[in-house]
Amino acid sequence: MAVDELDTRILRLLIEQPRTSVREYARILGIARGTLQARIDRLERDGVITGSGPFLSPTALGHPVLAFVHIEVTQGHLDEVGDALAQVPEIVEAFSITGGGDLLTRVVARDNGHLEDVIQRLINMPGVVRTRTEMALRERVPHRLLPLVESVGRATRVPH
Repeated sequence: MAVDELDTRILRLLIEQPRTSVREYARILGIARGTLQARIDRLERDGVITGSGPFLSPTALGHPVLAFVHIEVTQGHLDEVGDALAQVPEIVEAFSITGGGDLLTRVVARDNGHLEDVIQRLINMPGVVRTRTEMALRERVPHRLLPLVESVGRATRVPH
């Protein structure tokens, strides 16, 4: 799905001003409200926009420790381990990966002791062979997509 310059401007507004009304977005962009809504609907239908709502801070929720846990899984048990990981509330993301391990999880915890408890829970899951944990010290680049959106929008511009 191609994202054009107008889509890029719409996505920028949705990211930078998420609580603004569709009517106000249309006014800012200088386009009809119906045009804007049709564009947003298409972006949602095509999977570019995957959700909306508040972004929550694990730190503010009392879980300031962030770790990345690599999990090696017994062959043939990836799905079962993945299902078991979904039952652990401290796991905020999990991905199948290549390289050193089978799964990579992002884990939050209240403190180092709590992190150890979560890791022990992972180690004791059927199908888990071993884990390797890396702790995050400081966030250097927060999760962002706007630079990518702008890059894609620039790549699809029609020269004048």
